[in-house]
Amino acid sequence: MNHEIDQLAEEYWAHFLDVEPTEAHLLGDYDRAGEFEHVSRESEDREIATQREFARRAEAIDEGDLTEQQRITRAVLVSGATTRADLLDARLLELAPDPIFGPQVSMPIVVGMMALPDADVADALVEKFRGLGRHYRELAERQREGVAAGRLPAAFAAADTIAQIDDVLATPVADDALLVTTPPPSGMDVDGWKARLRKVIETDVRPGMRAYRDVLRDEVLPIARPDDRCGLGWLPDGDEAYDTTLRYFTTTTKSAREIHDIGLAQIAKLAEEYRSLGPEVVGTDDLQQIFEALRTDPKLHFESGDQLVEGSEIAMQRAWDAMPEWFEVLPQAPCAVQATQTGAIAFYFPPASDGSRGGTFFVNVSDPSAWGTFELESTAFHEGIPGHHLQIAIASELEDVPEFRKHIHNAAYAEGWGLYTERLADEMGLYSTAVDRMGMFAADSMRACRLVVDTGLHALGWSREQAVRYMVENSPLHEGIVRPEVDRYLVAAGQATSYMVGRLEIQRMRAEAEQRQGSAFQVRAFHSAVLDSGSLPLGVLDRVIQQRLS
Repeated sequence: MNHEIDQLAEEYWAHFLDVEPTEAHLLGDYDRAGEFEHVSRESEDREIATQREFARRAEAIDEGDLTEQQRITRAVLVSGATTRADLLDARLLELAPDPIFGPQVSMPIVVGMMALPDADVADALVEKFRGLGRHYRELAERQREGVAAGRLPAAFAAADTIAQIDDVLATPVADDALLVTTPPPSGMDVDGWKARLRKVIETDVRPGMRAYRDVLRDEVLPIARPDDRCGLGWLPDGDEAYDTTLRYFTTTTKSAREIHDIGLAQIAKLAEEYRSLGPEVVGTDDLQQIFEALRTDPKLHFESGDQLVEGSEIAMQRAWDAMPEWFEVLPQAPCAVQATQTGAIAFYFPPASDGSRGGTFFVNVSDPSAWGTFELESTAFHEGIPGHHLQIAIASELEDVPEFRKHIHNAAYAEGWGLYTERLADEMGLYSTAVDRMGMFAADSMRACRLVVDTGLHALGWSREQAVRYMVENSPLHEGIVRPEVDRYLVAAGQATSYMVGRLEIQRMRAEAEQRQGSAFQVRAFHSAVLDSGSLPLGVLDRVIQQRLS
């Protein structure tokens, strides 16, 4: 047995925790609780070189004397380190303004999730906030580098980020959302601790935010790219940068045109599914009338945030009760549903490794009426059970695999699994009504549109408005949902393609396993083969399933 790959995997994980101290904290590793991520050009250069060296060392290890799990580790490490280095080399931090996931939006949510198990960790939060201030100043410098290189963000992203930062800066420090932490440990001088947090927000965080805001406002926004040139393809090196994001997020070599065409084919297939169910749900098989009814019928929309939370909890409990027939292994960590007023319409936070926190499915209740009643169950199955929570919690609880494979995130695998489970839930009989089944189609429409729109924006020169119109015309999504969706694709190029590409690949692997095994095929064994090696690049997953289910 070759122990060199095991040692390399340990080094890789230790390095990950060093450069992602906030993620480490969320996982329950508090050794770097006072640190925050670096985004300077120098730190990025170092990280690119380090990732390429990890890939080189892994490739140099002979596969001949490795166990099956060690071969998987080697393949995951080579793929992950290479695509990570390539993505960093695209210098997308020079296009940092992000009103969807930027630190001005995400950090208040993250702080509210970080456990404070003892006084030392709580005190370290002061230094973490100091690092957040530095992080903003580094982002400011990266935008200046982008301007100098002729690489400019989309104007809406800069303008919306400026407005969000202005809102924060206009809020009294005592009311800053960063102060809404998890409960501090007992026995602390909480008043003194809160005073220190307020002080560092005043002396470090907000000055950093101002520096970032000023660069965006004064140097970037006046020359930022307008809505008709908002995709990466309009940049000097945009086509290459976008291809890099597609390789990273899909873990395939599919081109933008291939992905675009896959999306068009899925949209056409879904149209027939809507027409078949439309008469039962809304009394017509006319596609546009179906979409309009789903958007506007008050009976098909929620009235309160409590309904969203309660409906999600009921759906996930029903899924949990059905799990043993479909899965050989279930996670130990629980999954809670929590309302939020900010962020994406729905998202998931994984459990902490030390058991201090289970998984959390966040549902955005800021505008309950924007949620169709038909959307809730498919979303709960995707984000919670049997979707992200099941996959991520099982991965975190695996034994006899390197630590990095329990926590690493391959988007096409993870998001593909989440989308696969929306259709699996239908197989399992989990949708409570025909209306909820229609929600499964609606969720598919969003992900199929993402293939068309993401590639349209970044590779085919689409405008922001063209993307919005396409999604409204080809899905039941309300325009109020579509516009922030399109903005998300623009600030996180390529990520949106991972869902449907991943699902179609997992479905292909299952169909091939069913054909190989015939009557011997067992869906529980297939799900184990998918889930019990952690988050894998799709090519590695394909090899694992072929070996396990031959």
